Amino acid sequence: MFEIKFIGTGSGKTTLSRNHSSFLISVGKQNILVDTGDGISKALVTQSVSVNAVTGILISHLHPDHYTGLASLIVQMKMHGRAKPLQIFIHSSLVSVIEQFLYRSYLFKERMGFELVYSPFELNEELIVADNFKILARKNSHLDEYEGLDAKEKLSFVCCSFLFSDGERKIFYTGDIGSKKDMLLFEDHKTDVIISELTHISLEDLLSSLSGYEADKIIVTHLSEETEKKFLQLSKSFTEDHKSAIIMAYDGLTVNL
Repeated sequence: MFEIKFIGTGSGKTTLSRNHSSFLISVGKQNILVDTGDGISKALVTQSVSVNAVTGILISHLHPDHYTGLASLIVQMKMHGRAKPLQIFIHSSLVSVIEQFLYRSYLFKERMGFELVYSPFELNEELIVADNFKILARKNSHLDEYEGLDAKEKLSFVCCSFLFSDGERKIFYTGDIGSKKDMLLFEDHKTDVIISELTHISLEDLLSSLSGYEADKIIVTHLSEETEKKFLQLSKSFTEDHKSAIIMAYDGLTVNL
């Protein structure tokens, strides 16, 4: 069974009401933190989550609100006496970027006190976290508009959406997307729950693009103050079925699936 605890549910714009988008997904002994944007360490403390309870970190892409809190989080783990290894799950093309980011933050392996274990994944290949916990990554179009802008460094512009499976249930999660077509990335899978951002897609487009799925619940996150207001306004016209099936996440929300 999955347990999901939303650590932050905000958009890329910093506000006092929501932390940057991140959640902890737990299966058995695995507690995987999905994305580590600015302020993640304080966000975990606010949600009463020990930094050393995190067994692994999964990064979707390298926009600042999704990864730049990683260095400070690792410092906190060190200060709290972490000894067990920390897995970092990231697309293979981005491993060297994260290694350099941490190195230039003066986080040297010899002084870490615990091991960082990189677990690179490839697109469309199932990543086995544990016997009963698997992750499938597919590229969405969120960063496609950047391709071709950088001719010197040859940066990778991979941005991933994910399918989490525990052998019984499947969760389709997408943070930032490029268009509503990205919501169809896992239409070939029977998906029980969908967790979607609501910054780069409207609620109307989200619901229409998900019409082919048979999900029990849709949880929206990555919300700006503007999109939250729009959701609350539209929710007034929800049918009773929609009211129970469509959930607006908030920081600290815990859902068992």
